Amino acid sequence: MPTAQLVALLSAAALGYLLGSIPFGVIVTRLAGVGDLRKIGSGNIGTTNVLRTGRKELAAATLLGDMLKATVAVLVAWRLWGETAGLVAGAAAFFGHVFPVWLRFRGGKGVATYLGALIGVFWPVALAFAAIWIGVAAITRYSSASALAASLAAPILLAAFHDAVPAALVFAGLSVALWLLHHENIGRLLAGRESRIGQKPAPVSGAEG
Repeated sequence: MPTAQLVALLSAAALGYLLGSIPFGVIVTRLAGVGDLRKIGSGNIGTTNVLRTGRKELAAATLLGDMLKATVAVLVAWRLWGETAGLVAGAAAFFGHVFPVWLRFRGGKGVATYLGALIGVFWPVALAFAAIWIGVAAITRYSSASALAASLAAPILLAAFHDAVPAALVFAGLSVALWLLHHENIGRLLAGRESRIGQKPAPVSGAEG
């Protein structure tokens, strides 16, 4: 790999990670005087746990921030260094959210950031992801099941409609990571003990992010 290309990919990864590691859930709840989000509900820094504070506007702001940080990472890297760099930046933003340096590498589960990266790469599949999430949530009221179903479909849809094998492979890898991050949720779903949307869970790590 040429040195210039390697530098570009490393720069894209650094950009994506730093943007992805911005903990919007923690920031907006503290600015609103709610307190430390990590000590509320499940302790997760994502949208679903912010919603458990009863502040829908803060949850909406968290969702928007966690999505757009990945979208911006993809679009900026793509513009500066090309399509491959955009994919690298999107993946790095996902892992930045999951393992943020500012929070001792204890972040969320990356669902909103995954969606934000999809928006930057190919927005029609991002719309399909959102539609699947909403549909499964409406039927089951399980946030985790919605995320699992949507992330399972996204790489398949990318390969089918975007005809971009690299993008499909990157998001397939991110989907595997997202499923692994949800292993506790999967166990609770199978046992019938998963918290439904709007229901307060026990104070452990397990909600969406």
